[in-house]
Amino acid sequence: MKLVILTEIISPYRIPVFNALAQEKDIELHVIFLADTDPTQRDWLVYKNEIQFSYQVLPSWRRRYWDRNILLNRGLVAALEQITPDVILCGGYNYIASWQAMAWARKRHVPFLAWVESTANDKRGGHALVESLKGRFMANCRAFVVPGKSSTEYVRDFNVPLENIFVAPNAVDVDFFSRSAEQARREAAFHRRRLQLPQHFFLYVGRLVEEKGVFDLLAAYGSLGQDLRDEFAMVFVGNGRAKSELAAQAAKLGCGTVKFAGFVQREELPQYYALAEACILPTYTDPWGLVVNEAMACGLPVIVSRAAGCARDLVEEKWNGFLVRSRHRDELVSALEVIARNPEMRGTMGQRSLERIMHYSPQSCARGIAEAALSFGAPCHA
Repeated sequence: MKLVILTEIISPYRIPVFNALAQEKDIELHVIFLADTDPTQRDWLVYKNEIQFSYQVLPSWRRRYWDRNILLNRGLVAALEQITPDVILCGGYNYIASWQAMAWARKRHVPFLAWVESTANDKRGGHALVESLKGRFMANCRAFVVPGKSSTEYVRDFNVPLENIFVAPNAVDVDFFSRSAEQARREAAFHRRRLQLPQHFFLYVGRLVEEKGVFDLLAAYGSLGQDLRDEFAMVFVGNGRAKSELAAQAAKLGCGTVKFAGFVQREELPQYYALAEACILPTYTDPWGLVVNEAMACGLPVIVSRAAGCARDLVEEKWNGFLVRSRHRDELVSALEVIARNPEMRGTMGQRSLERIMHYSPQSCARGIAEAALSFGAPCHA
């Protein structure tokens, strides 16, 4: 079965999934990337040396206008003609290349599947024209690959039969993060000095933008009792347009410690997770939230907004963390206080996080994709 996956960039968390998928029997994988990376949004390294699957990167032209990302490509049709796939899995509808691939597939009677991570809480949609285009795109897809419960419900709202929806759980390299965190804890004193990290701290990892709930998190930390702020710091890992304003507000807290570590590449992230007491994602909108996977793989309790796509799949209230409503700072304060005052609970929750995330491996994601492709992608070239 020749499977072509069309996706935007070479994301570090997708490489282990595609490597695993390339090992699936009955699947001959080729990935077409629309660009190496998106320098306007990401500071990720591109780990091409780790790629163990067939792939190509199309020539591209990119511009970002306000919150709109314009990406144009050439060479897609020629690439599809050369590969002659039995099935195409397309990640997203918002690029011209996605529509070109759909048209190519319809003309040649090749099953066209969509990889959908959106949820009903995803605030990126809503414009009438955008929603109309999205509906047209979804109506022309034979089946759908989704990461979890929230995205399944989203796709079902388009009147898609449940049997045409396949779950491929979003994944990070669990083994890498768990091993690296374990090593970091064995060398905790060294890494704490090297990274200039406090003895105890809460951790946020992600873009520093308002819609991630970072101002709510800072305010919640500032609302903790002085005794807790004296003992626990707040560490933000990441960059973004809100960083300066966030730092200015942090400077006004009066007590407690707030550290801004900047963007951290994958190799160093496990050290931050390993030395933290909990990881918090208070986002207003997020299709998934892979930092939660990373934190759980490093054995941390998590505090996650119910708006995050991963919340219903990964977080169980008071079992491995806490679920809070976005924009409800009082719920954040309460969760932080419980975590801070109960070290034994932190340890138990962290162990449960690690146990649960083992089921969200690159291999599990690859199996879900393979099942979708093999179910709908019987060779049927015209």
